[in-house]
Amino acid sequence: MPEHDLRLELLQAWLQEQLLNLFQRNGWGDVPAGTLTAASSDASFRRYFRWQAGERSFVVMDAPPPQENCAPFVAIDHLLASAGVHVPTIHAQDLARGFLLLGDLGHQTYLDIINPDNADGLFADAIDALLALQRLPLDAALPSYDDALLRRELELFPEWYVGRELGVSLSAEQQASWQRVSQLLIDSALAQPKVLVHRDYMPRNLMHSAPNLGVLDFQDAVYGPVTYDITCLFKDAFLSWPQARVEGWLSDYWEKARVAGIPVQAEFEAFHRASDLMGVQRHLKVIGIFARICHRDGKPRYLSDVPRFFAYIDEVIARRPELAELGSLIAQLQAGR
Repeated sequence: MPEHDLRLELLQAWLQEQLLNLFQRNGWGDVPAGTLTAASSDASFRRYFRWQAGERSFVVMDAPPPQENCAPFVAIDHLLASAGVHVPTIHAQDLARGFLLLGDLGHQTYLDIINPDNADGLFADAIDALLALQRLPLDAALPSYDDALLRRELELFPEWYVGRELGVSLSAEQQASWQRVSQLLIDSALAQPKVLVHRDYMPRNLMHSAPNLGVLDFQDAVYGPVTYDITCLFKDAFLSWPQARVEGWLSDYWEKARVAGIPVQAEFEAFHRASDLMGVQRHLKVIGIFARICHRDGKPRYLSDVPRFFAYIDEVIARRPELAELGSLIAQLQAGR
């Protein structure tokens, strides 16, 4: 029997036991016959299933050890809930086997419903939730973005995209250029005020739910640059917005953040530059990750989103002369030199 089928059998047996306990605790009577269907999967090894019977529904996470670890999800879920962020209720957990029984935040992500007409309202709600997250004190046992982590992320680009996808080795001159660009991006990130950073705060991980939007996929949260999540929100893998609208939303966030006491840069232009450079660091990382998912994990579909991230980078290079060296390097690589 294939491993994933065995895990599904184990998961179903565990789920029935947890549902029985849950229904008994809440006085809901007998557990009805429900259906278990695939809810989603992502670029990791995690899978999600939805159990539903009538009006009751729950989400079950299958995060197989040793590839995945549920403990950070549980800890950060409680941390975000303490700030009033709408995250799934954890009804049961088996960290050793990688099973979680979660509250269901609904079927619709922001990605499913957002369009040019409703984006202002949806993003306003997303900004409010992000500010609640960023108001948390920096006292949890979480790692921080430091030079080493930022550099590891950036190195995914030459290792996996340049080396594996393009099949190119950087020349000594190109390697020196890459190190100068990397240092510029790292220095900018480390100079920023620090807050809690979700690291994937984008429409696919925001749920259209009641009483307010739900937040998912937060298990990799760290402390780091204040511009990280807000930049990620408007420049994700699946949809792009006109730069004028993005700047308007960034300005809305910056104004609200100042009022809320979030330590954003004092001048909007300084904030905008930091956001631009933070975005480029993330875009290069994501391009490398998508190449890794293709070549290491056998999931080539993610590479179709790489041009979108190069477009984000090109847009920033056009207004940030200090990134001209990165523009030249990318042009050389794309020309096969």
